[in-house]
Amino acid sequence: MKTLRMAALASLTLVGAVALAGCGSDDNRVSTGRQGAAPAGSGAAIDCPPDMSLTAQGSSAQKNAIQEAIASYQDTCAGAKIDYNGNGSGAGIKALIADQADFAGSDSTLKIESEDGKTEVDDAAKACGSPALHLPMVTGPIAVAYNVQGVDGLILDPDVTAKIFLRTIVTWNDPAIAALNPGVTLPATPIKPFFRSDESGTTENFTEYLAAAAPTTWTAQPDKAWTGKGEGKPKSDGVAQAVKGSAGGITYAEWSYAKDNQLGIARIDNGAGAVELTPESVGKAVTAAKADGAGNDLRLKLDYSTKEVGAYPILLVTYEIVCSQNKDATRGAQIKSFLKHFASRDVQAGLEEVGYAPLPDALRAKVDSAINALQ
Repeated sequence: MKTLRMAALASLTLVGAVALAGCGSDDNRVSTGRQGAAPAGSGAAIDCPPDMSLTAQGSSAQKNAIQEAIASYQDTCAGAKIDYNGNGSGAGIKALIADQADFAGSDSTLKIESEDGKTEVDDAAKACGSPALHLPMVTGPIAVAYNVQGVDGLILDPDVTAKIFLRTIVTWNDPAIAALNPGVTLPATPIKPFFRSDESGTTENFTEYLAAAAPTTWTAQPDKAWTGKGEGKPKSDGVAQAVKGSAGGITYAEWSYAKDNQLGIARIDNGAGAVELTPESVGKAVTAAKADGAGNDLRLKLDYSTKEVGAYPILLVTYEIVCSQNKDATRGAQIKSFLKHFASRDVQAGLEEVGYAPLPDALRAKVDSAINALQ
């Protein structure tokens, strides 16, 4: 699994992860539709449907996590083919609506607001032939990641963070940053903010945070398209690598990308003290989220302005958006099999190794129940 993990993280899509998993498995094994023994880390037996083949698109934020899940799934269900293209949440939703994907990964929920007389919720239901459900599967902390030589444990608050990304604070030794970091020697290096140039659920969640926690400074409406300042780079890989190669660089990116690129990660002070990004601090924030859907539609409403002690406030939840009743029963069984594995306790726990926080047990139980109800 360690070999699979490192190979998967280097891949741009799950096509590579699938091929690597096949190379590391017993070529004589076949998927027979039997109940398979669980691989290490899965936490549950897997029902391996015959001729397993799925195509999904969407969130790049969950790419490393879903690669982990597919690699472990294939340890038991040899020959299973799952192609995940991490081309962004917006693209994933469009693909689901166009019936070009079996499910979509998205860091934002389907829009209920009408645009040209249509809504994403209605369009998805029409494509599915049944209501589409949001299943929170990956908790992706958003790191404010930076590259400032000699500065470790940087502390930022919402207002200063917003001003950095609006370019009203332009050097690292600005008095507003220094006031949050007493005793730290800050260089006069220019700040170089980078943002996602593609439509991104990460951007939407990050701007949700800025709008909620620093409303007098960040006045733009949250959106998948960036409305601040800086230099755009495509995908999470793009912004993280740009910061790695730029002295004074800063960006917002999923924790896993910040870790992979060995970037500094700011501690965030929402008003109750600086909070380090850890699985525990993120889990505390997710547990405080409110349900925003009905029945098995598990939309969540995150409190980005929380002042709860020890809760890391900048995070996103990636949903797998699925049809509640698939038009193709065989395809529906395949989706159900994979998602049940993805949501299992041990697979979720294993995601910590690649920069994600596992779903809290109470939420994971609801997700498991919703998956069991899929048809």
